[in-house]
Amino acid sequence: MNEVLMQIKERKSVRVYEDREITAEVKGEIIKAAIEAPTAGNMMLYSIIDVTDHELKERLAVECDNQPFIAKAPLVLIFLADYQRWYDGFVGEECNPRTPGEGDILLACADAIIAAQNTVVAAESLGIGSCYIGDIIENCETIRELLDLPDYVLPAAMVVYGYPTEAQKNRKKPVRFDEKYIVYENKYLRLTKEEHTEMHQERNRKAGSIERNVSEDTKALCNRKYMSDFSLEMNRSAGEYLKKFKRE
Repeated sequence: MNEVLMQIKERKSVRVYEDREITAEVKGEIIKAAIEAPTAGNMMLYSIIDVTDHELKERLAVECDNQPFIAKAPLVLIFLADYQRWYDGFVGEECNPRTPGEGDILLACADAIIAAQNTVVAAESLGIGSCYIGDIIENCETIRELLDLPDYVLPAAMVVYGYPTEAQKNRKKPVRFDEKYIVYENKYLRLTKEEHTEMHQERNRKAGSIERNVSEDTKALCNRKYMSDFSLEMNRSAGEYLKKFKRE
């Protein structure tokens, strides 16, 4: 297995960092990796905010579901799905553009997240850990104000980076579901209840947790994640962001 594939396989989210700065040169390489990412029509439908202000990091840590490690990360990048830049360009050239719609922002979200993942892979190759912060979608009114976001821009992802501590390096990566439950040939396959159970049991066996009760675990996950206050807030905020992209 080549080095790139090995790094992708071994990469895991890192939330505890050494007290060590990421140099300007290294940060530059990580950001350049984003710029080289695949992008729809070479339009680069994203912008990146490099969060360097410590007070802003502290606010983001609070607004993103109270996660203090965000403020301690040496590097914090916010990847914005951005149709404002092109829309302004179209208006400036008197193209009489239509209002950006749902498809436009979904395409921009794809661009932004592809760029983000390029930085994650680049950082890993440089010995730097990373963690996606999906909670940047929450509390849209506050986030809009903090980042001065215009109408046709929304935060697709935030990623924090830092050199992992030894404990983080040695922490076991969570086991993924088996490929057969994720990759289908030609058409979608909807799993039966029995297949759902077997999917979880197989993962538990690989993780050495063969005694776990799949039904109880699923119910607990539903309550902890899907039905949680932060999940409901994320959906509310996403709805607020998307209002600008809905057709009149």
